[in-house]
Amino acid sequence: MSINTTDLSRPGQAHVDSYWAVTAGEEVAGCDPVQGDIDTDVAIIGAGYTGLSAAYHLARDFGISAHVLEANRVGWGCSGRNGGFCSVGMGKEGVEAWVRRWGRERALDSYDLTRQAVRLVADILEREKIDAQRTAEGGLELAHKPNRVEGMRAQAERMQRDFGIESQFLDKATLARNFLDSREAHGAVLHHEGFALHAMRYVRGLARAAQKYGAILHNNSPVTGWERKSGQHHLRTPGGIVRARQVLIATNGYTNDTLNPWTLGRLLPVLSNIIVTRPLTQAERDSVSWQTYFKIWDTRRLLFYYRLLPDNRILFGARGGVEDSPAEHSYRKAWLERRLREMFPPLDKVATEYFWYGWVCLSADKNPHIGTTDDRSVHYALAYIGQGVALASMAGRLTAQRMAGDSKVDYGALLSAPLPKFPFPALRRVYQRAAYAYYSYEDERR
Repeated sequence: MSINTTDLSRPGQAHVDSYWAVTAGEEVAGCDPVQGDIDTDVAIIGAGYTGLSAAYHLARDFGISAHVLEANRVGWGCSGRNGGFCSVGMGKEGVEAWVRRWGRERALDSYDLTRQAVRLVADILEREKIDAQRTAEGGLELAHKPNRVEGMRAQAERMQRDFGIESQFLDKATLARNFLDSREAHGAVLHHEGFALHAMRYVRGLARAAQKYGAILHNNSPVTGWERKSGQHHLRTPGGIVRARQVLIATNGYTNDTLNPWTLGRLLPVLSNIIVTRPLTQAERDSVSWQTYFKIWDTRRLLFYYRLLPDNRILFGARGGVEDSPAEHSYRKAWLERRLREMFPPLDKVATEYFWYGWVCLSADKNPHIGTTDDRSVHYALAYIGQGVALASMAGRLTAQRMAGDSKVDYGALLSAPLPKFPFPALRRVYQRAAYAYYSYEDERR
């Protein structure tokens, strides 16, 4: 079974009707499709955070003008569809699991890399003067059931004591008094690092910054064929062939199984869905004591994530859904609206004005990966598992350093592990359905 999340034979598709797309301003100019044959040192497939960060750093730091090939338009994939959470962390394991696997020093190095990733995004926003509506530093992880509270409290204390990871436990009363009051918030950990931003404004600002230093961006240029000839990669597009010495695969959840023989069976795209409401009145905010613009997520395996936007709309999202079909999307929109009402009953009359979805990318080991294929001139940075705002930006920079000739750049113990294949790849959707059923049970058990 080939997993193909989008019809790449139809380039130039419009952005989904998201709040981000409507409020991001003008699209990036100067992104003409490939026209004729091109020779370049570096070709990058995908104009999202990874590909644009790599192009930006290659051009700014090394004077290498990469060509970025985008099947549709800049930020069309999940870099323009995510919730805008720029967060510390990666993968589905915690620091303690990393310590058991690699030892304390390597584990903390990997964690510190994710902190550097958050700082990198902040630095790019400041240096390039990108108005991405960045929020204050901080985020809330909510205990969605009473039986999660003590474990959450103990975990926060352990992370502070053993690893110096600063956080603060909040009981239900303090949470309701100072941040928000929800029927599914029984305590929280206040994380002091990370922030939220406007997803599309960031990706467009990063694209313009890459162009400023010399990167060449091509919209409507899907890679429809890939051959290796005379020491070069020949990437066929509808408008011509791009010949490159090195290639970066930066397509994440929108990677077609047939893009390159190496990608076959290594990735699982899963749907994440988002609604955005109309703006809340002050009375409505007061009814649920919503006083913060921090990013918020809960302790579920299939977590909910949400935040108050600068114009006081609620962005509310969750994993879920397997099929890319109108019926599935209609069901997921209604489900999100119902779950928002259940969490915040006083807001039951607040209407939804936007709904969209995007493909989050999972690997078989539920971790992100950076590396090369069997062909050392083909690089990849993939499978951020919903943590791509910061991590993809850092992966782009690290890959740029490697592509520019720094063979000693350290990806860290977690990221540098080879991207594995799924066992029996044709059963990936079967695995997903079974996992979702189990996680749903675990999330709701008392």
